[in-house]
Amino acid sequence: MEVEVPSYFLCPISLQIMRDPVTLPTGITYDRDSIERWIFSVGQKTCPATTQPLPDCPDLTPNHTLRRLTQSWCAANAFLGVERFPTPRPPLTHLHLSSLLEQAAGEPHRRLPCLQKLGRLISDSDRNKRFVAAAAASTGILDFLASVVSSEGEQEQDEAVSILHSLQLTEEDLHLLSDRNRHVVDSLTMILQRSSQSRSHAIMLIKSLLSGSQPLNLFTIPEALFGETVKVLKDRISYQATKAAMQILSGVCLWGKNTEKAVGAGAVEAILELLLDEAEKRVCEMALIVLDDLCRCRKGREAVVRHAAGLAVVSKKMMRVTPAATKMAVRILYSIARNTAAPAVLREMVDAGVVAKLCLLMSSECGKSTREMAAEILRMHSRFWRSLPNCVPPSQLKLLNQ
Repeated sequence: MEVEVPSYFLCPISLQIMRDPVTLPTGITYDRDSIERWIFSVGQKTCPATTQPLPDCPDLTPNHTLRRLTQSWCAANAFLGVERFPTPRPPLTHLHLSSLLEQAAGEPHRRLPCLQKLGRLISDSDRNKRFVAAAAASTGILDFLASVVSSEGEQEQDEAVSILHSLQLTEEDLHLLSDRNRHVVDSLTMILQRSSQSRSHAIMLIKSLLSGSQPLNLFTIPEALFGETVKVLKDRISYQATKAAMQILSGVCLWGKNTEKAVGAGAVEAILELLLDEAEKRVCEMALIVLDDLCRCRKGREAVVRHAAGLAVVSKKMMRVTPAATKMAVRILYSIARNTAAPAVLREMVDAGVVAKLCLLMSSECGKSTREMAAEILRMHSRFWRSLPNCVPPSQLKLLNQ
């Protein structure tokens, strides 16, 4: 027998029975999960039913009367198969968080259980996660988690790193985290040496911290971080970790001697191996962007030329990924042709099909600046390449004679 649910028990968004009804300032009541997704996840700024504008952080007032009526109706119709649901848990408060911190600070053996409890609270609901993230700086949670990351207990460190990663901290909080805890990046670098899930979380946290760092701090990045970042690229522990590692390299290579440090850690070889195996367009595009950054220094260009498939894999990505990737590939080849063009390199550019690919690119529909750069490469060494037998197909030979 089908039960007709009273319309005022149904959420206007999900059209399901409201388990935790809350009322907006507009006077309309919704289920808490549905309206929080609407406001915070979807990013809507209006009331779904009335389309009236909402403040940035609208009050969600619990509708206890409607919840009790709904629970009573469900209980009365339980024999017809209507599900009974418990009273929702009360939301987190600053008092709860302060109590957890006091326990962890006052009793060191309670630190791990407190961290685990905080992790469970965050994973319980998006509401808890948003509340902890918003209160992280003011309640001392940020400094507490940073101190745990810098401690010696691996389990505690893993929990703290997992929590910091899941909170998705604001740029302001990231600034506070790095400014108040100068060694947090060094501690995260040490965690990268492990084989646990924390490794993926740690590299993503480092990326976030460095992206908001003051330029002065980027001049003193230790070589150990470059080594561990390259290992993450080689191990490919996750898509997110690979992406974060490349963003770290791209973001810091403009400062000081960071490009040389990255090349010395094997970044060029790791990027080329990634390009050899990777088919996903966004990853290839990012890899070429990083490789272009690394080729700004002599050792970076030499590493590309030294790699058995370096020139070939770069030219292979032209016209096969995205227009941006094609432009980056041509920029890399231009940098090598202009600065590292020994006769052996020029011969390899022929053997690897680079010259033929550049000629083909000239008649493609890629961007004007990309075609001009390709033409400049051909002009630079046209005399040498014309002297080689079967350098390019006869139909394309005229491009070397221009």
